[in-house]
Amino acid sequence: MKKLLLGTGNHAKIESYKQLLKGFDLEIVTAKDLKIPAPEEIGATFEEEAINKAKYYFEKSGIPSLVDDGGMEIDVLNGEPGVKSHRWLGHEMKDDEIVAEVMKRMKDVPKDKRACKFTVVLAVDSPFGVFTSHGDIVGVIAEKPSEKLMPGFPYRTVMYLPNYHKYWCEITDEEHDILDHRKAALDKIKDILIEISK
Repeated sequence: MKKLLLGTGNHAKIESYKQLLKGFDLEIVTAKDLKIPAPEEIGATFEEEAINKAKYYFEKSGIPSLVDDGGMEIDVLNGEPGVKSHRWLGHEMKDDEIVAEVMKRMKDVPKDKRACKFTVVLAVDSPFGVFTSHGDIVGVIAEKPSEKLMPGFPYRTVMYLPNYHKYWCEITDEEHDILDHRKAALDKIKDILIEISK
């Protein structure tokens, strides 16, 4: 069975990808399994960052590598936090810190100015070259956070989905399957994953 390296140390993300990649004939290994340290984040956009990381992991391991980069883009904050979604304050932030910072910055913003989207860009580097795709989920920043916090996914606590009348962290598994931005992005590059598995 051919291998695919997941270039992330985020446990929640790894589990999510293992589920999404079940249909492919691939053995999933992680950067942690191979003791490859995370690269420095220097990209100015999600796509640049994802490509940089995919190339880094492929170069270090020789194994086709899948990574994603993404984050929250809030319209009224000119797309912030964007690529700094987990380092908005200049350091690696904990989930509750992120929730508090979003609430602080959005404190006096009126209801009709709270639009946001959560974007993910996938990149795969392989002997066939580099491939990218993206997906996103659109909503609004709620006026107060949900009481539910999913470890590793703090933005789901502050993002409200008007079409579903609930917070992103409160949607059902069935609703999540329909909305899943990672699944949508993965579908767009499934042909290259099939090639890698041959």
